[in-house]
Amino acid sequence: MSYQKYYVPESSRYPIFAAIALFLLVTGAASTINDLGKPDSNSVYILYSGFAVFAITLFFWFRTVTKEHLVGLDSAQLKKSFVFGMAWFIFSEVMFFAAFFGALFYVRNFAVPWLGGEGEKGLANILWEGFEASWPVMSTPDLGSAFSLPEKNMSWPGWGHAMEWLPLWNTVVLLSSSVTVHFAHLALKNNNKRVFNIWLGITVGLALTFVGLQVAEYYEAYAHYGLTLNSGIYGSTFFMLTGFHGFHVMMGGFMLSVMLCRSVFYNHFDPHDHFGFEAASWYWHFVDVVWVMLFLFVYIL
Repeated sequence: MSYQKYYVPESSRYPIFAAIALFLLVTGAASTINDLGKPDSNSVYILYSGFAVFAITLFFWFRTVTKEHLVGLDSAQLKKSFVFGMAWFIFSEVMFFAAFFGALFYVRNFAVPWLGGEGEKGLANILWEGFEASWPVMSTPDLGSAFSLPEKNMSWPGWGHAMEWLPLWNTVVLLSSSVTVHFAHLALKNNNKRVFNIWLGITVGLALTFVGLQVAEYYEAYAHYGLTLNSGIYGSTFFMLTGFHGFHVMMGGFMLSVMLCRSVFYNHFDPHDHFGFEAASWYWHFVDVVWVMLFLFVYIL
């Protein structure tokens, strides 16, 4: 059996810089959340530094990989490894969100009912006597609680107010973007770069629209509903799930924007060689699927 030559790149410092950046990013994010409400905290600067270093590292790293591809250094075997690499990356993201969905499931189906006196572990209703289990948790008999409980939740408001409900419009926008990125892929396979650029541009526009709507939703939650990250278990699960998803939307939108720039300004991609765009589109479909689950389990059920 004959094997193709496998291109091995020169030694690179990019993985080391990426590891340092991720360390700063995770440390800064955790510290920022723990220091909420502390005006003298500098944790947010660690978070911003991690973002900046990571963005710069990825820019130069991906630019190097693109240049290697354009000069023909990669083989079919290496391209196959790219496919597996992206697949494993998306799988790791699936596990990431599975942990948060698992936490939401545990809280809603076990912890809150136990506090309300349900089940074997809640028979005595020990912590809060008279507490009635319900979701979202909007009240607590613990008057000394440090949590500022919300006045209103973000759940389904009923058909009478459906058109004013931002999560519904977010869903329409994001699902539409999944369709437009698919149309872009079909256009590229048919070697119609003009149509490809149009559909990809629309997808990027929809991504920006989603982020804008989520910013408006967060403002509404904070300013009008009293719902914050410190609003007990409901506030923390709501903002952790929707916030991390919003971050992934921004990442996916950035990926698609880079692909659009490569196509428009550098005429990259052809019908048989466009894995950069294909990988970004896979990621975008993954983001859409996660939002459907969020919409169902965080907002509807």
